[in-house]
Amino acid sequence: MSRHTARTVWQRGEARFTDNAYSRRHEWQFDGGAVVAASSSPHVVRVPWSDPAAVDPEEAFVASLSSCHLLWFLSIAAAAGWCVESYVDEAVGFMLPDATGKPWVAEVVLRPVVTYSGAAPSATEEAALHHRAHEECFLARSVRSEVRVEAVGA
Repeated sequence: MSRHTARTVWQRGEARFTDNAYSRRHEWQFDGGAVVAASSSPHVVRVPWSDPAAVDPEEAFVASLSSCHLLWFLSIAAAAGWCVESYVDEAVGFMLPDATGKPWVAEVVLRPVVTYSGAAPSATEEAALHHRAHEECFLARSVRSEVRVEAVGA
């Protein structure tokens, strides 16, 4: 079993707090040393209490799914002998109300554009690579949201 950690750090500073007018900006600190500025989404908590320049949890969720798919795709493509030159994904997540009216990330759409050096797989072969990567992605298998892949040709 592997263990993955992230430390989330927030400080009140000079804000009163109990009036709900405090900054939602915080940091994510990862075990490898990376530090990421984080905040609530300005779609959820308005500016100035949210920082639109920071990563919000919803964006991080979408990026995590995209990254997991990318890493599996690269591994599977390499093992199959395809030389991937670049991979760009314009992933998007959609928040909708659930049955109780509470918002959730109901769908994530991955739209990777993959380019290859030398021979490239056919559209059918590439779709199979994406399907296998989706099946292997730990995160896609860990969420209740629908995660779809819509590969975009180069």
